[in-house]
Amino acid sequence: MSDATKGSGAAQVRERLIVALDQPDLKTALQHVDRIGDSVLWYKIGLQLFCAAGRDSVLALAERQKRVMLDLKLHDIPATVEKAIRALEGLPISLLTVHASGGPEMLKSAAAAARYLAGTPRVLGVTMLTSLEGTEIPPLWNPKTDVEEKVLALAAACEEAGVDGVVASPREIHGLRLTYPAPFLIVTPGIRGPNDPVHDQKRTLSLPEAFARGADYVVVGRPILESQDPHGVVAAYDAALAAALTNERTNA
Repeated sequence: MSDATKGSGAAQVRERLIVALDQPDLKTALQHVDRIGDSVLWYKIGLQLFCAAGRDSVLALAERQKRVMLDLKLHDIPATVEKAIRALEGLPISLLTVHASGGPEMLKSAAAAARYLAGTPRVLGVTMLTSLEGTEIPPLWNPKTDVEEKVLALAAACEEAGVDGVVASPREIHGLRLTYPAPFLIVTPGIRGPNDPVHDQKRTLSLPEAFARGADYVVVGRPILESQDPHGVVAAYDAALAAALTNERTNA
């Protein structure tokens, strides 16, 4: 486990777990936020909620002292992406996503535009969605290269363009972290425990495994939001990470 994961399990989970608020409206989303309470600091607003509630979704979370990952996965010509990011002025966003496959010029435009925003959100390039295995779209992905090679190639484009990090499944974290040490960010969805349904996720690992491989943040949605006891789920993550940390120190 990297130095970034040292410390108590509860502190690590609160600071580095991002709950995905993939909800149909702001009222429902905030009900989840309020029932989870102080055990979670970060939330991800994706396309569904942003299309439903727009800027109010970000502002409502900020009012509750939460940090926001705005996961719009922007993917368009460079000028359009630049203007879209500049239109986010005034929103307290900490992390912002674009598709890494948009190409070097789009990535450069995104990184430059984010620097004009108050608070300077860090831009992340989404590499390969965790719902893909790498063989679904051969015209775009060379079937002779494996998923990790594809992710590393996209990460290279992000790093060269001045993007702050990537979104990648836990299966690719180790290779990414070896190639791109901190402060390059790795944000990891596809987190599932041994008893969690995987839903549409194809490339998954547990939260302790993701942190051990070098993830800076992990994203979890349905296992928390669909639980009758979200506090219990977060507490289980705390306990699992604390146990992993204890085991590492014992075996060091």
